[in-house]
Amino acid sequence: MPYIQRGFRCKVDEHFVSRNDITVAISVVGKGEYDSCCFGVDSSDKLSDEKYMVFFNQTASPKNEIALSGSGSNTSYKVNLAKLPAHICKLVFAVCIDGDSVMSNIQKLCVKLSQGGKDLTLNLTGADFKSEKAVIAIELYKKDVWRLNTVASGFNGGLSALLKHYGGEEALPSSVPVPQSAPFEIPQKAEKISLVKGERVCLSKNQGSDIIIENGWTAKGKDYDLKALVRYRNGKLLYVGAANDDEVLQTPDGAIKHCGDVKVPGSLENIIIKWNPDIASVAVSSYSALENGTGSFRRYGVFVRIRNGKQEIEIKASDTNANDASYTLCFGEIIYGNTPGTLEVVSLEMYSKPGSENRIGYKGDKVVMDIGPAGQEKR
Repeated sequence: MPYIQRGFRCKVDEHFVSRNDITVAISVVGKGEYDSCCFGVDSSDKLSDEKYMVFFNQTASPKNEIALSGSGSNTSYKVNLAKLPAHICKLVFAVCIDGDSVMSNIQKLCVKLSQGGKDLTLNLTGADFKSEKAVIAIELYKKDVWRLNTVASGFNGGLSALLKHYGGEEALPSSVPVPQSAPFEIPQKAEKISLVKGERVCLSKNQGSDIIIENGWTAKGKDYDLKALVRYRNGKLLYVGAANDDEVLQTPDGAIKHCGDVKVPGSLENIIIKWNPDIASVAVSSYSALENGTGSFRRYGVFVRIRNGKQEIEIKASDTNANDASYTLCFGEIIYGNTPGTLEVVSLEMYSKPGSENRIGYKGDKVVMDIGPAGQEKR
């Protein structure tokens, strides 16, 4: 495992194939709460395109040239330099610490670049820093060819100072006006997040507390059934729900639990989930129990809300062009990471075929509509 130090520079192709995916893993050991981010800057060294800011609240760039997995002190970025648009000339990988702590208090910061069995590793300790609250770990930049620079230095002012250096601004609380001149803003950690189709977000670690999935709607006199399809890492699938004989109210391991059918129109159905090393993902769907039709999903204000401690993520039915004869809406998927407590929510908003009573299914690791067993008519 080749080790590199602060100030190390090289051409990427001296160690990796720059046109193929490269993984950049960042881990921090020490007291405090940590976040990492990766953002692309232009030829003026400015953060001018918010779509290439990848962090806890935006986990992928438009075409997945940069994709984040994990959260907090253990994150990993899959990067494809060859697919980046021409105006992105540099990728900056940074680590920030929240609260009163500073980077000199950490035990270890490790940045590992890897591809096909080859890797480069940068190891730093608190002795390498002073009062910094945000650190640029490495940069990948294009100067005739793609190159690596191990910066390993930072800003006492934290994320705000880091972004200001690159021409951006950290979004202030809603009560404080944001300067109109700011070309880019990154929101502070939001406790309430609304996702639209294709967006994803990492759940904050909230060990010791259950995650609650709620299915609700705004119209009176309606009823929607909340369902979960649990995919285990060994390929096993289990339907969790309260409306069909082949559905279980709880998985045998107790990781996913349906709280029962709610027959009072307008009330919420709930599913409680826990992190489990054997589970790969949970796909969440809603079935129009009293009045079939996707148009009704949107018009009746159907939504799924995921509660994780103080964190609240909502996915609404928003497609105005969906077929009115569709009966099932798959709102999204909760993807389990390999580290305890790491979960990611992906908004899918996929509708069943017109007239289909078949439930959702999986082909490999992809959610597919209408390939599951037919549901029973609710009476």
